[in-house]
Amino acid sequence: MTALATTVGSVTLATPLMTAAGTAGTGDELAAYLAASQLGAMVVKSLSAEPWAGNPSPRVHGTDQGMINAVGLQNPGVQAWLRDDLPGLLDRDVTVVASIWAFTVDDYRRTAAALAGVDGIVAVEVNVSCPNIEDRRRMFAHHADSAREVLEATAPCDLPRWAKLSPNVTALGPIVDAVVAGGAEAVTLINTVMGMVIEVETGRPVLGAGGGGLSGPAIRPVAVRAIHDTVAEHPDLPVVGVGGVARGEHAVELLMAGARAVQVGTATYADPGAPRRVLDELVSWCERHGVGQVTDLIGTAHGPT
Repeated sequence: MTALATTVGSVTLATPLMTAAGTAGTGDELAAYLAASQLGAMVVKSLSAEPWAGNPSPRVHGTDQGMINAVGLQNPGVQAWLRDDLPGLLDRDVTVVASIWAFTVDDYRRTAAALAGVDGIVAVEVNVSCPNIEDRRRMFAHHADSAREVLEATAPCDLPRWAKLSPNVTALGPIVDAVVAGGAEAVTLINTVMGMVIEVETGRPVLGAGGGGLSGPAIRPVAVRAIHDTVAEHPDLPVVGVGGVARGEHAVELLMAGARAVQVGTATYADPGAPRRVLDELVSWCERHGVGQVTDLIGTAHGPT
């Protein structure tokens, strides 16, 4: 049997498979499909300081190789989540990673502070791929100074912080440097790729918000490249890989690129049990290839050390 435990910085995970933020709800939505023991962690839907209604519909549209969405980060707010959703997750012994987002640096600070001292949360994934309403020309994750400022602001959570970064930049390296300087213990790569789908009969975008984020199999090569290059430049920085993982071999690919754990997201829309299936396929692959522990796969694409 392949040993499945891995680490992301100071956080130990029983398996390398996690859900991706935004695709598994805020609580027990997947309880009928996944056992806690099958997940390294559940990353919940991104939470904000106050409840947020999200974008107008339609919000999700299928593409040839995945989907595009503009859900708009709808969530009940961090306080409601702590009261209504977290207890059910902890009752099932789920390892919880809380994802947070905001439109302003101060709201990132407020949301992070609400998580301080809360039992059962092992890490906070800071989603910096959000619009900055204080400077509408930019998103936080698209500029090093903004990304660093957000990470510094989230320190009050007093938990390990993973910065979830956008691939929609010319150079990812300076953004990685910035969030590490701001206190990130790890980075999650990647968030969605910006895109748009137009209904040709009407000549209008199919999503209510216009553009959206492309996810699914089409972006996996983008994720692999981002992970590989980041690990090459920062060999000691833990990376969580996400983007287009739907089979065990996909998880192997991201691990070989250098990820220490892998998130499954869009695949759960077609198959809510996808993380369990991907884990089973990963184990089968390792056993067929004589891999004794999953950590032996990490970074092998970089060659011998």
